[in-house]
Formats: sequence, C-alpha cells, structure tokens
Amino acid sequence: MVRARGVVVREAGAGPAVEDLELDGPGPGEVLVRLLASGVCHTDLHVALGNAGRDFPYLLGHEGYGVVEELGPGVEAPGVGEHVILCWRAPCGRCRFCRRGELDLCADVQTPATRARAASDGAVLTPVLRLGTFTTHTVVTADQAIPAGPGVPPEVGCLIGCGVMTGVGSALRTAGVRAGSTVAVFGCGGVGTSVIQGARLANARRIIAVDVSPAKLELARRFGATDAVDASVGDPVEHVRALTGGAGVDYSFDVVGVPATFRQALAACDQSGTCTLVGVPPPAAEVALPMSELFGSRRRVLVSWYGNCLGTRDFPLLTGWYREGRLLLDELVSERIRLDQVGDAFEAMRRADRLRSVIVFD
Repeated sequence: MVRARGVVVREAGAGPAVEDLELDGPGPGEVLVRLLASGVCHTDLHVALGNAGRDFPYLLGHEGYGVVEELGPGVEAPGVGEHVILCWRAPCGRCRFCRRGELDLCADVQTPATRARAASDGAVLTPVLRLGTFTTHTVVTADQAIPAGPGVPPEVGCLIGCGVMTGVGSALRTAGVRAGSTVAVFGCGGVGTSVIQGARLANARRIIAVDVSPAKLELARRFGATDAVDASVGDPVEHVRALTGGAGVDYSFDVVGVPATFRQALAACDQSGTCTLVGVPPPAAEVALPMSELFGSRRRVLVSWYGNCLGTRDFPLLTGWYREGRLLLDELVSERIRLDQVGDAFEAMRRADRLRSVIVFD
C-alpha cells in the first residue's frame, strides 16, 4: 500500500483540504506515478463548487507530470523511472468510434480501477477526469501516461496535459485553422492563449485577442496575437469586424463558455465562418438565436473536447515544438505553489489576474 497526501473536496463548496491518503499498488494495465508538478485548472474549481458532477468526495487535479514508480501486471511501457505527462482521455479501442478509427471521439475512455482512499475514514475518492493529480501519488492506466521526453521541465510539461493541449488542439484539430486565415479568440487565459498559439502554429494571417483584462491582452500579444480588443470598451464584435474590413473572421473561439461570449464569437464570424465552443458552459446555460442567423450566413458551430487530441499522437508534437522554441510554455506559469495553497490559487482564478498556478512537489 502507498501512502500519499492529496487535495480533497468532501462536498460542493466546502473548500479544498490536504488529507492523508492510502493507495493500493497498480492493477492490471495500470502504473503508479509520483507527481512532480500539477497545473491548477478552472475545471478543478468547477468540480469543487459542484458544477461538474456530484461524485463527492473528489481528489482534485488533472494536469499532471510525474515519474513512473511501479508497473501493474501486463504493463511493458512506460518504464519505471520514465517521466510522463498524464492524459485524461485515453481511447478504449473497442467502442463504435474507435472501431471506425475516430479515436479522439472515444465514447468509453479508459478509467483506472485503482482509486485512492482517505486515510481518516476509508472514503473512496473520485479522481477528477480519471487522474487526480493534486496528490503526491496517483494510479492511472498505462495508456494515460505519455512519455515526456528530454528537456521538458515538470512545471511546464504538466500544462500540456490539459490547458495547452485543449487550446492548441482546438485550433489545429477541432477547427482546422488554415494558413492565411483570420481568427478571433474570446477569452485569453491559459487555454485562450494556447488557442492563439495554435492559430500561430497554423500560420493564420491575423489573430485577434478579445478579453476584458488589459494585462491578459498584453500577454496574448506575446503568444502570437496580432491585435487586441478590450471587450469592456464598446462592442467587441464591431471591433473585430473593423479589424477585418467589415467581414468578420474565418474562425472564432469562445474560450469563456457563457451565452454572451458565445453569441459574440458567433457574430464575429464571416460568411461561412466557423465558431468553436471551447470554454465549459455552466450546467443551466442556454442560448437562443434565430436559425436564419446560421442558415443565411452558413456559419458552422463546433465543440472542442480536449482539442480532439490523442495523447500518444499530440503530446510528442507539443513537447517537440516546445524544445524548438515554437510553443511557449514557460510564460504560462504565473506562480509555483505548494499543495496546501490550492485554495489560494482558486481565489486567484476568481480574480482572473494570472494565467496558471502550478503545484510543484518536493
């Protein structure tokens, strides 16, 4: 049995607390990973507030980088001692989507059978997105542990595990941004700046960052935005259209996920433009719009789940771009924190004054 410490939320809105945990060794097809770093993502805050399920108590965290310490029966790779980035969607290989080769749409992704327990009362914990990375140790399926390769520090490599992959993948995999196109990104936090990077990697001609924070707009320029629109001043849709000769953009991305920003992102599209919803909407959020607005303009609406990524295919691409200096990751890390500072990181999210807090383990 492995003893660990992790951040647990016992009930909705109760606040995160560091607890002593117990964890059995990895079962068949699983690996035990000792965490070296974990990003603090908005999804973890949604879970803690009860807005993403009710399977309390939760073991928070899903952006993880660690080292493999033990292999379960039948596992040959990754090897013990290998540094890995954890992926929360590993395809099953058996469902209807996997059978027809659409692995990124897998309907029954792999879930580790081994789960941590609270040492105090034996309560079985639900790991966020099948990972649970706000902890010193976690067990995942072997296919969820993607080798990081050399030259990728833990505190930046962990961000590839969700936020960076979601953003870059939304541009490259979901929307398929074309070279020479125009792009608008509504919401320029950690994921939004990664959408901007994806558009830059796709060689988009114009990338317009839209946010209410001047500080985030300035950062967006560092990641590849050619223009910045302060959505708190005037109508952002009109600003985007003015920057594109009145036509609107070829691709827009709503990385906030509320009705107002979705409507803005859709309205900012040119004729036959593509609007991609990336931000996770509140459970009760609804959008009403005239059907003619879609039919008459022939606009498309897409939804990005995890950037339509495959960890085995895409994580090596992103780590390679980082080593080449094409993908900026160090600049995403706003602060390095301890495990017992997760609550402070959640408060910083509410203030929206930084990109990413990263837990760094000793």
